[in-house]
Amino acid sequence: MANSRILVTGGAGFVGSHIVDALLAEGAAEVIAIDNMVRGNYQNIQKASQNKNFRFVEGDIRDQALVNDLVEGCDYVFHEAALRITACAADPRTAHEVMFTGTFNVLEAAVKHQVKKVVAASSASVYGQPSYSPIDENHPFNNRTLYGAAKVANEQVLRSFNDMYGLPYVALRYFNLYGPRMDMTGVYTEVMVRWMDRLDQGLPPLIFGDGKTSMDFVYIGDCVRANLAALKSDISDEVFNVATGVETSLNELCQIMLEQFGRTDLQPEYREERKINPVTRRLGGTEKARTQLGFESKYDLAEGLRLLLEWRQEQKSATLGV
Repeated sequence: MANSRILVTGGAGFVGSHIVDALLAEGAAEVIAIDNMVRGNYQNIQKASQNKNFRFVEGDIRDQALVNDLVEGCDYVFHEAALRITACAADPRTAHEVMFTGTFNVLEAAVKHQVKKVVAASSASVYGQPSYSPIDENHPFNNRTLYGAAKVANEQVLRSFNDMYGLPYVALRYFNLYGPRMDMTGVYTEVMVRWMDRLDQGLPPLIFGDGKTSMDFVYIGDCVRANLAALKSDISDEVFNVATGVETSLNELCQIMLEQFGRTDLQPEYREERKINPVTRRLGGTEKARTQLGFESKYDLAEGLRLLLEWRQEQKSATLGV
């Protein structure tokens, strides 16, 4: 990796910017990030921008010529660019252009320029409501969202390009990611942000429903480790869950957050479920990633939340000029 040139799409976003930092720390010769800044943030690449081996391009993966120029000469590509789930639902045509055509542009260029490996972000959304738990990589595609459909399609294009052109790839199905630089409007993890805002005001967290909805929360540092493991491994033409194998209900998450804030005197307030959540349970199987990539999560939820809260406080202090 030390002499490698690497492109990261969505490189100023939550996951992409952390991958950029990790690649620079590993000694990559050049790391190029492309981001249209719809979800990206210049603060996310502030540290990277001080490194002479980093280059940022404000652009869009829908721009075929630009993508082709950036991929040319690259050894590896991390494909992280995507719309959020809610944006896909609100504007399906744009979602198609970004998630389907944009991804095709990236993979077509990777084939043309003989990239050594593509590591692509997929999602647990491909599974939809699980038929069984833990959800392993052989679980059927029960997805019911456009976002999930796009991720399924992305995986299938990767698979077909592997067979048609010999394009090496690994796709990583992220479960519920959180941590510094996280997307504050994520459809699943936004509950963390809402609760932190209320606790700042001395108000109890609001839980809509009975609080039994569960997720598999993955700290961003673990996600980055999974990406690097996928890049360094000789394995290709495979998909892996990026999960902890720990199921956490909203009730349990609430108690951990109350402890982190030192507000165990507060109790959550329960309200009527506002909408039907198509996925009420998420627990990822971790055996395949552990045995084939050597990847296991290191951060438990309490530690990850502590680091998230530290970052959030730093952001607030910087905003206030403290």
